[in-house]
Amino acid sequence: MSQIEDKLKAMGIELPPPGKPGGNYVSAVRTGNLVYLAGVGPRQANGELVIGKLGRDLTVEQGYEAAKWCAVSMLGNLRTEIGDLDKVVRFVKLLGMVNSDPDFTQPPAVVNGCSDLIVELYGDRGKHARSAVGLATLPNGMAVEIEAVIEVEP
Repeated sequence: MSQIEDKLKAMGIELPPPGKPGGNYVSAVRTGNLVYLAGVGPRQANGELVIGKLGRDLTVEQGYEAAKWCAVSMLGNLRTEIGDLDKVVRFVKLLGMVNSDPDFTQPPAVVNGCSDLIVELYGDRGKHARSAVGLATLPNGMAVEIEAVIEVEP
């Protein structure tokens, strides 16, 4: 087992099997040393999707936890693509999309849930560029969707 998976296990986090794409796309595309991960939603350990609008149905804290679940799903998809999470050279970029009430102004605080977990696992290799935006809606009413670009070993 990889060092990253050992850290996840110590945190009580088990990576889920990859979900099936909801359309005509794939969960990951590797080109050279870059892996582009399709957006993932916050599917909890029990399989339920966290749904709702931030600032109306959910608090920043609940959104933060939802973003952590996005990170867990992303890591599951990444492991399927590259086989070993220790092969990550660095996380390059995250795009966090938050299902937001029009007056909600804290998408970055929500997406920190994903960023914080990645940096906790990978240290400096986990530090990344990022955008965090509020949107009027997300697929299936999910609270957060996050996609990533990751540099990996050849």
